[in-house]
Amino acid sequence: MLRAFRDAFRIPDLRRKIVFTLLLLAVYRLGSAIPTPGVNTAALSQATSGGLFGLISLISGGNLSQFSIFALGVLPYITASIVIQLLTTTVPSLEKLSKEGEEGRKKINQYTRYAAIALGAAQAIFFSLYITSNPQYVAVGWDPGLFTVLVMVLTQVAGIALTMWIGERITEVGVGNGISLIITSGIIAAYPREIAATGQLLQTEQTSILRILIFVGVILVTIAGIVYVYQAERRVPVTYARARGGAAGQARGAGQATWLPIKVNQAGVIPVIFASAMLIIPNVIASATATRAPAVNAWISTNLVFGTPLYIVLEAALIFGFTYLYNSVQFDPKRIAEQLREAGGFIPGVRPGTPTAEFLGSISGRLSLWGAVFLVVLTVFPQIVQRGTGITTFQFSGTGLLIIVGVALETLKQLEAQLTVRRYDGFISKGRIRGRLNN
Repeated sequence: MLRAFRDAFRIPDLRRKIVFTLLLLAVYRLGSAIPTPGVNTAALSQATSGGLFGLISLISGGNLSQFSIFALGVLPYITASIVIQLLTTTVPSLEKLSKEGEEGRKKINQYTRYAAIALGAAQAIFFSLYITSNPQYVAVGWDPGLFTVLVMVLTQVAGIALTMWIGERITEVGVGNGISLIITSGIIAAYPREIAATGQLLQTEQTSILRILIFVGVILVTIAGIVYVYQAERRVPVTYARARGGAAGQARGAGQATWLPIKVNQAGVIPVIFASAMLIIPNVIASATATRAPAVNAWISTNLVFGTPLYIVLEAALIFGFTYLYNSVQFDPKRIAEQLREAGGFIPGVRPGTPTAEFLGSISGRLSLWGAVFLVVLTVFPQIVQRGTGITTFQFSGTGLLIIVGVALETLKQLEAQLTVRRYDGFISKGRIRGRLNN
C-alpha cells in the first residue's frame, strides 16, 4: 500500500489528483467545525451516544453531536442511493434507464440527488424539531420557534448539497469514491480525540495497560478479519461455448473459460444501518409518549437501549433479515442465468436456464448466511469487548472499521489500476519512439 502511494506521488498527474482530493476533504472537515445557528452544541452532544443518532454521529465524524452545517453529512445521499438502487430492480422505467448506458446513469444520478435533498430536508426537519422541543439544546438568545427551525433546516439542506458536490468532484477529478472518502474522513477525524481520552483513563488509573493492550489486539484482529472477509468471494466457473479471439480462437475450436465472482459480504454495511434505524423507532415513540405511558417508556429505556441483551438479539435478527432481503434484490439468479445463456456461457455440469438460476441461488443463499453472521459478529463483538475491558472512551465500531478498510482497499485498487495504465502507456510510447528510430 505504501509503495503504491509513493509511486503515485512520483507521477505529476496522480499527485495533482491526490492533492486535490485532500484539499476538498480539508474543506469538508473545516465545515464540520462550523455549528448550525441556534444550537447549544455542549448540551446536544449528550444526546448522541447510541442508536441511530450514534451511528449518524459516527459516520459524520461527530458532526451530529455539535450539529454542524454538515451534521447529516452524506447520510441522505446514501439512503437515497439505496432506495433508488432497490427501485431500479422493481420499477420498469428505472430499470430501462439503467440499461441505457452513460445517459441513463446520469439521469438516475440526477434522481438520486433530488431524492437526497428531499430526504435530507425531512431529516433536517425531524432533528430541528427535536432540538427546539428541548429548550436546553437551543442556544442562548434564540427563540425555539418557527424561525429557528427554518434556519436550521435551510442550513442543513445547503450543507447536504455542498457535501454531495464535494463528493462528486472528488470522484470525477480526484482519487477514489468521493462519498466513501468523506464518510471515512469523518470516522477517522474522531480517533485522535478518543485516543487521547483513552490515554487519560490510563493516567488516572481507571484502566490498566493490560486492558488497553487487549483492546488494541482485538482491534487489529478485527481489521485482519474484515480484510479477509471483504476480499473473500466464491468463484463460479463459467465456460463460453462460442469461439472468441478471431481466427486463432476458431483454430483452437474452444471457448473461453472464466468465472463469476460472488462476494461473501455482498450487502456491505447496509443491513447494519437499516437495523439501527429500525431499533431507534421504539425509543422515539417512547420519548414522544413518556407522559402518557410512563411504564412503557421505562421498559423501553431499560431493555431497548444500545448494549442491552434484548437490543443485541433484536439487532442480530434484523441484520440477518436485511442481509437476505438486500442480497435477494441485488443478486438476481434468473437475470444472470439469462445473460449467461444469451452470451453463450454455461456453468460446467449445470444445464442452462432454470437449473443455472437455482444453482446460483443456492450459492447466494449460503454466502448470504455467512455474510449475515459476519455482520452480526462485527456489530455485537465490539459491544461485548467494550463491556469486558471497560474502555468506552474509544468508539470501537465494527461498522466504522468495515467502512474504513473497504474504502482503503478500493482506493488502493484504483491507484494501482491508474499506475498500471500509465506504465503501459509509457511502454507503448517508448515502443513507438524505438519503431520510428528503427525506420
